[in-house]
Amino acid sequence: MPGSKLDPIDRQILSELQDDGRMTNVELARRVGISAPPCLRRVRTLEESGYVRGYHADVDARLLGFEVQVFAMVGLQSQAEADLSAFEARCRDWPLVRECHMLNGEVDFILKCVAPDLSTFQTFLTEELTAADNVVSVKTSLVIRCAKDRPGVPFGVLEARLTRTP
Repeated sequence: MPGSKLDPIDRQILSELQDDGRMTNVELARRVGISAPPCLRRVRTLEESGYVRGYHADVDARLLGFEVQVFAMVGLQSQAEADLSAFEARCRDWPLVRECHMLNGEVDFILKCVAPDLSTFQTFLTEELTAADNVVSVKTSLVIRCAKDRPGVPFGVLEARLTRTP
């Protein structure tokens, strides 16, 4: 099972970093109950192993003037691997697209987009997204408000699963 290769201290380090990636190594070591040098070695190993993909600031899009958030459900004409990969590459080039997920079912992709206003999003929608090669349908939903936005994974669920007896 993924995650079981890590010991409880590694998982606790990841949980703490997920909640606050800016804390000092000394504070992290204190929270997980080990000294600073081995804590730093563990963090470096977790980074090098790909468990930690990066550190980011959680910026407030609305305070920066990005008032519009939209989910766009995209259907493609062809689902051949080359066409799927081409669409994913195109999404990586569009600044308004902040997330791109390939789905199973009626919709091929869901895109999370942010824009400063509806006019900017509409221009993107009509001139870029719907005009892109292989795109056959786009349905959009404007976000009214966000009730929950938690990045990462629920470490408590992982710990409970790992400590269950078979």
